[in-house]
Amino acid sequence: MYFYIIFIDMKISYNWLKTYINTTLSPEEIGEILTQTGLEVESIEKIEAVKGGLEGVIIGEVLTCEKHPDADKLKVTTVNVGSETLQIVCGANNIAAGQKVPVATVGCTLYPKPDEAFKIKLSKIRGVESQGMICAEDELGIGTSHDGILVLDPQALPGTPAAEYFQLENDYQIEIGLTPNRADAMGHIGVARDLKAYLNFHNAQNLVLQLPDISAFSVDNQDLQIAVSVENKEACPLYCGVSLTNVSVKPSPAWLQNKLRAVGLSPINNIVDVTNFVMRELGTPLHAFDAEKLNGKIVVKNASIGSKFITLDGQERMLDSANLMITNGTNNLCIAGVYGGLDSGVSEKTSSVFLEAACFDPISIRKTARFFGLNTDASFRFERGVDIELVEFALKRTVLLIKEIAGGKISMQPIRIENTAPKAKEVQFNTRKSNQLLGINLSHKETESILTELDIQVDSKNGENWKLKIPSYRVDVTRACDVSEELLRIYGFNNVPVPEKLNTSITSFPKIDLEKIHNTIANLLVDKGFMEVMNNSLTKSSYYIDQEENTSVSIINPLSQDLGIMRKSLLFGILENIEYNQNRQQSNLKIFEFGKTYEKHEKGYAESKQLIIAITGKKQVERWNSGKEQVDYFNMKGYVDALFSRLGLLKHCTFDSTDIGIFSEGQDLKIQGKLVAQLGILNPTLQKQFDLKQTVYISILEWDSVIEFLKLNSIKYQEIPKTFAVRRDFSLLLNEGVSFQEIKQIAQKAEKKLLKSVELFDVYEGKNLEEGKKSYAVSFHFQDNENTLTDHQIDAMMDKIKAGLETELKAQLR
Repeated sequence: MYFYIIFIDMKISYNWLKTYINTTLSPEEIGEILTQTGLEVESIEKIEAVKGGLEGVIIGEVLTCEKHPDADKLKVTTVNVGSETLQIVCGANNIAAGQKVPVATVGCTLYPKPDEAFKIKLSKIRGVESQGMICAEDELGIGTSHDGILVLDPQALPGTPAAEYFQLENDYQIEIGLTPNRADAMGHIGVARDLKAYLNFHNAQNLVLQLPDISAFSVDNQDLQIAVSVENKEACPLYCGVSLTNVSVKPSPAWLQNKLRAVGLSPINNIVDVTNFVMRELGTPLHAFDAEKLNGKIVVKNASIGSKFITLDGQERMLDSANLMITNGTNNLCIAGVYGGLDSGVSEKTSSVFLEAACFDPISIRKTARFFGLNTDASFRFERGVDIELVEFALKRTVLLIKEIAGGKISMQPIRIENTAPKAKEVQFNTRKSNQLLGINLSHKETESILTELDIQVDSKNGENWKLKIPSYRVDVTRACDVSEELLRIYGFNNVPVPEKLNTSITSFPKIDLEKIHNTIANLLVDKGFMEVMNNSLTKSSYYIDQEENTSVSIINPLSQDLGIMRKSLLFGILENIEYNQNRQQSNLKIFEFGKTYEKHEKGYAESKQLIIAITGKKQVERWNSGKEQVDYFNMKGYVDALFSRLGLLKHCTFDSTDIGIFSEGQDLKIQGKLVAQLGILNPTLQKQFDLKQTVYISILEWDSVIEFLKLNSIKYQEIPKTFAVRRDFSLLLNEGVSFQEIKQIAQKAEKKLLKSVELFDVYEGKNLEEGKKSYAVSFHFQDNENTLTDHQIDAMMDKIKAGLETELKAQLR
């Protein structure tokens, strides 16, 4: 059985992170430390405030400004850029001598838009040389105005780099592969906490986590009272809220927009941006309502089954009674903890808001999010567990930021409704057992130092037995082994010593090494030009809609409708691969996949392993000296034959026609009467369903059955034959329904010892043959390893084969 850990991408801003911890470490150094503490950094990307960083743009002073001798609307200027004076032709109507302006020098590249590059070249404009460009705001990419050149403060110093003058701040986006248990690291402060703990323990830096100050929070008036009631307190153990009046909804200031863009978010307006900022700061989701839409109250309750609700994306959604909703008592306003409503959000017309900060049950949120197929920033955090003790702090932090950038007054006493007061988690911990588990020898002092840095309180000690209190934000730390893992994270996985002596046990392996067989066949196919694919074991239930539904293994809480059941066949995954590649101009494909399939029966569940092979397109890559011949069924059969030959089972195989619905034509391959493989031409219905433009040939091997018959394969050694093989041919006139497999079986029955192989080398159907007839040219190869065969012996064997063919197949020699 395989276990998978799902990593969620979490984006952290380098500059933002440093506002909570005083460090001069580079982004790369921080990334290395975070990875060592279990927050694996997957990438570090530089983010420029303005694309190109305004490199080559310098502050200049216009010394002279004269009319162009050959153009009424152009001016010829001389500009002091500190190190030299440049002549620049300018067409702006607001250019004048004495101005301080941004100058793009020759060779620099501007980005008026992120995807538009404009390189400054030495040029002549109407016969006058221009040694650069005096820029407008939009040409620099720092604004949208194009009313004229950007005139700067008279105190600006010529020669100053524009990036320095405009105080452009580049940043680095640190992307973390966050495991689901690390709910505490879903905000910048949580990541800073781990960084602080590591640096304090290893470098004794005595760093302090610099949390936001909310001491200025104070209610201004009681002008907007919102009544709050929670009907389902199990799904909403804590709900906090407060109202603000006289707010001004407008674009956010540059610093806030830059912070959000640095973590991949798009600014919306100052109110919404603040809620997103605090969520990325503390890891606590918040929601802002237009207070006028509330009718003076908030009611948290489950939806009425069958009711409809339009979400922010404009989509109408059918609700279920299990969905927790935020309502005004009459109308639904928001899917609690998942997605806001179209009509209750903050807009430019909003003047008063109600802020919500809550703690919702993770299971309830996960079920609701999966029910609607949604995965939002809020649901992502609520599903993993929000720190219940941080909810009210986050609310007050948000309020103060809104007052700072949007104005407004706090117009009610903050409301707090909670089901039960949170209880501190306690863990019984043994230091000796922890060291034994980790393979290290931490002293009591070192252990307590790490625990203190992680806010884990040592409540009492009795020798090696300690009682610990776990902070509320560590929802994943519930056992002593969890505490040991925390110690190891900060101590450093790389610091665990590798013992000089390693002990191992001698184990016996089964006679058949399944992994070796698997790799042998995979290598065989790769050598023949195939590529291996790996698909998800979860797939769409619609693929099996025509089959018995009660045999499907359904997922109780599917991630999406496309991942609703466990696959019953590898076929649909491989067809999705072909469709995906075909849509990207990759039409010549040879692919295979090993994988498990799953079914439910009366006696329980069954897993079985399959190997699927698919080919489509041209036989060879198109070149001047290669043909355009397409792959066909016999290419597929050749690959299957080669596979079973490599396993030593081909001589035991028999082929029969198949009636499986996925093929328009095909064959069953059996060993001792048991089906081990099916191969054929994909049914046109399936080909159309996946919009495949060319014929696809498929082979599905029941791998467990193939492995079962490997016991038939015994290795035998023999001397190289001393004699030559002899070939004889028959040209046979046959009924159309006769297969080559029948001819081969009759020949092998007629001569078992000396007949080594039977091959079909020509097929003819057409004129000069009776209706319902066809012609096969078949070769027979004989060999006696010890004695040379005589003509008499060969003729006798051929006569026996001929008699069998005439008797059983009504064959005629041509």
